[in-house]
Amino acid sequence: MDRKARTEKLMVLGVDGLDPRLTRKYVDAGLLPNFKKLIEKGAQRHDLVMLGAQPTVTPPQWTTLGYGCNPYIHGITQFGRTIPGKIHRYDYNVDSRIVTAEPVWNCFVEAGKKTLVMHWPGGAWPPTSDREELFVIDGSAPGSVGSAAMQVDTELFVGASEKFETATFVARKVADAVAPCVINKLPEETLTANDTAKGMKMQVAMAGNKELMEQIDASGMETVNVITNDSEGFGTRAGDFPQNLNNCISPIKPATGWANAPEGAKEFQILICGGLIRRLGLIIKNKDGIYDTVQVYKSKKETVPMATLPVGKMIYNIIDDVIEDEKTYRATRHYKLMTLKEDGSELKLYLSAAMDTECDTVLHPKRLAKELFENVGPFPPQSQIYIQDIDTQTAMIEVWDNVVDWYIKVFDYMIETEGIEVIFSHLHSVDFVEHTFIRYMHGLGFNKYDQSVYESWMERLYQQCDRYLGSMLHYMEEGWTIMVTSDHAQVAPYHMPPAIGDMCGINTGLMKELGYTVLLKDEHGNDTKKIDWSKTRAVASQGNDIFINLKGREKNGIVDPADQYELEEQIMTDLYGYRSPETGKRVIALAVRNKDAVLLGYGGPTAGDICFWVTEGYNYDHCDSLSTAYGACDTSSSPIFIAAGPGLKEGYETNRVIRQVDLAATCCALLGTRMPADCEGAPVYQIFAEEF
Repeated sequence: MDRKARTEKLMVLGVDGLDPRLTRKYVDAGLLPNFKKLIEKGAQRHDLVMLGAQPTVTPPQWTTLGYGCNPYIHGITQFGRTIPGKIHRYDYNVDSRIVTAEPVWNCFVEAGKKTLVMHWPGGAWPPTSDREELFVIDGSAPGSVGSAAMQVDTELFVGASEKFETATFVARKVADAVAPCVINKLPEETLTANDTAKGMKMQVAMAGNKELMEQIDASGMETVNVITNDSEGFGTRAGDFPQNLNNCISPIKPATGWANAPEGAKEFQILICGGLIRRLGLIIKNKDGIYDTVQVYKSKKETVPMATLPVGKMIYNIIDDVIEDEKTYRATRHYKLMTLKEDGSELKLYLSAAMDTECDTVLHPKRLAKELFENVGPFPPQSQIYIQDIDTQTAMIEVWDNVVDWYIKVFDYMIETEGIEVIFSHLHSVDFVEHTFIRYMHGLGFNKYDQSVYESWMERLYQQCDRYLGSMLHYMEEGWTIMVTSDHAQVAPYHMPPAIGDMCGINTGLMKELGYTVLLKDEHGNDTKKIDWSKTRAVASQGNDIFINLKGREKNGIVDPADQYELEEQIMTDLYGYRSPETGKRVIALAVRNKDAVLLGYGGPTAGDICFWVTEGYNYDHCDSLSTAYGACDTSSSPIFIAAGPGLKEGYETNRVIRQVDLAATCCALLGTRMPADCEGAPVYQIFAEEF
């Protein structure tokens, strides 16, 4: 078949969580000049909206974008993987080998196009083509590039004061800190056939270890995260997350025994890696006698510091040893001296997560790991800190500034040295940072600041994206077509969300209240965090699914298959009849049987027996909402679509509803290649410069 190419080079810039409604608002307010340039040169809807697939959560929607088909076709239906027959388990879901479709980039490399797939957390890793034209940089998990395979120590706060007596490392309890979209380590079975990582340390999963899975199946152990109250899980309530950082507390004392300590210097300790490694801080005065700098050393014998930290400035890419699981890694991390009293009596220090500088398990070809480290810089850590604090928010965005800078350098390097002609990239900054504050914007009683403070954080985050986009605009002059898209956005809730659905496990709240989920009791008659499967008829697992504990299908099933239809009917009736204690209004927008969810592109063998969505205004940030939902403070859950460059009309607005499944088809039509085998979408031909 003869196919005409309308462009020779294509760059898809995916930004996780990027909201068309907020983008339009900020463009109109003059805050995003580079987005404005792209829109004026391009073709898209005026509202910049793309109709998202369901559910509104990262892995399914990036898979939909990259494969051109809906979740009921490609099989990735939630953040994790809970499936009928194994509703007591939670498995890893960001794995191309369980996708039941073909990715669009395979079409490009088949046509001879050198293609870079950059950290696409939806069916990109491991690579599904062995052609030499394909380059893949991670895609094994959300977050920053390599965050799951390369991260070897967590973010850390150091608080030092002359009031403290001893240095102490205060470790977080993993069970108290479930953060959305965070996967600290990958399961070995989800990498490649030849390479492994170091296992996944994630409270909500015991996935990836085949032997352990077999033991669990044999014993009937639960591997899901059971959420029983407002302080647990992804945050289905709008309350505060628990503190999710480790902390080091250290006394400040006069500096003694140093090889090269200035007069009047003070010292403190920095305990990292669970307290296994100690670094020393030297607090130094300036010429005016004001303490304004900290120097970090490995020991008092050293005369040259590892890092010099002025107050208020993030110092990037400090190389140091890190210990994890009794192994020592050469790692990189950032330091920031957040505050320091002028008399040197008290300080607060931030350390980013640490990244292994020698890991190559999530790069194809492997040589890219060393080449990028040497020519671009160390793989950057991510940041997601659940603290309502202006200084902390600033530090978090500064960490993502470094990620953005690294992306820009990678694109320039890969285009120049490898001759890349197609780029599919994913940046997770907006989603990660928004998770930490968006639920406080409207003010449900948990917000520490006025709404304007959170809005200023949002503006800065979008301006960071504008800088990222601006660095790419020159490629349009060099013949590249550029598309900007996202998987979903996030909503600020108007009301308290109902206790049903959670990205990270089984939420027992509403289903227990309605009598469908039963918890085991302790010796005092109090509920435990374990499900009593002998009495449980159904559970709400993941963000949108209710699974029937069906006899003959589930290991401990109790519901007779003959009763399934009527039980589903009763559950849906009860859900529709449930009213918010706050407003007296319904909280469930839609609840349908699996077979009917196909109307929304959802359902199929990897979704629940009942699929539901929470009513607009009662959603937590994302996942539980319809993809058309609005939130407070001009937020929405919709993905974005902007496109400009060769092959497209200039300054054009279409009324067409552009869907996520259309992205892959549109890219193929522009590049003149075949479409993926399972593509359901259609080219957005209305925006093409020539008739299609």
